[in-house]
Amino acid sequence: MSTSFSNRVASAAPRVLVVDGSKVVRQLITRVLNAELPDAEVIGCGTGAQAHQLLESGVFDFITVSLRLPDMDGLELARYVREFAPQIYIPIVVVSGDVDDRLHRRTLGEHVTDYFDKSLGFQALAEFIRGYVRPESMAEGEVLYVEDSRVVALATRRVLEKYGLTVRHVISAEDALTMLETAKAQGVIGADIVLTDVSLKGELTGGDLLERIRRDYGYGKGSLPVLVMTGDENPANQAALLKAGANDLVEKPIEEKLLITKLLFQLRVARHLRERDAAL
Repeated sequence: MSTSFSNRVASAAPRVLVVDGSKVVRQLITRVLNAELPDAEVIGCGTGAQAHQLLESGVFDFITVSLRLPDMDGLELARYVREFAPQIYIPIVVVSGDVDDRLHRRTLGEHVTDYFDKSLGFQALAEFIRGYVRPESMAEGEVLYVEDSRVVALATRRVLEKYGLTVRHVISAEDALTMLETAKAQGVIGADIVLTDVSLKGELTGGDLLERIRRDYGYGKGSLPVLVMTGDENPANQAALLKAGANDLVEKPIEEKLLITKLLFQLRVARHLRERDAAL
C-alpha cells in the first residue's frame, strides 16, 4: 500500500519522476541521480499519459519533464499536475536543450516551478534536484545582498546565514557598486553571488546594477552570478532582466526553499565553471 499524500514525511526517501520521450535521456538522468542521491527512488516514463497514471498511484517529491513528449507538451503535463493531481504543489522542473529561448520569452508557463538547461550536464542536474529534495544543511559563499527594506533584509539575511552563507548587505545599487569597485581595485571580485531586489531606493534600480555588473565590470554569469528578486509578474519585464544577464529570477513573495535552492545552485555552477577554466 502506498504512502498517503497527507502522511508523507520529509525524512522518507525522496521519489523522483523523470518524464522524457527519450529512453536514453531517462537512463542518463536515472544513472546520475542514483549515483548522487543513492537513497532516492527514481521512476521514469516516456509519455504524459504514463505520468498521469504514476501521479495518481503514488507520492513523488520532484518531477523533471521534457518540453516535448510524444503525446503532449511538457507544459500540458505541468498544468495537469497543478489542476488535477493529488500533489498540486510538487516541484516541476523543465529539463530541455532549448529552454533558454523559452525562458527569455517567458513562455514556460505559470505551472512550472523552475527550468534546467541540459547544456549544463546531468551531473549539475543531480545537484539541482538535491537542492530540492535534500537541501544542504550548510553551505559556503559570500552573498552581496541589495535590499532597501530593513525588515525584509533582516528576515532574508537570517535565512541565508542559517545555511552558512556570509552576507554583505547594502541598501542601494550605488552602495553595491562602490563595494564592487573597491574589491576590483584590490584585484578581487568582492562576492561569490549578487542577490538584489529590482525596486530600490536611489537613482539606480536592481536592473541598472545588473547592467553595470555585466557591461562596466565585464563579469559574466559564471564569474559573478546575479539572482534578481522581483514582484513584477509582467513577462516582458522579466524577459528584459534575463536578457540583461540575470542568471535567474525569484518572484516575490519569496519562498525560502526556492530562494535557497536557486542561490546554492548558482553558486555551485559558478564554482564548477571557475574550476573548469582554471584547469584549461
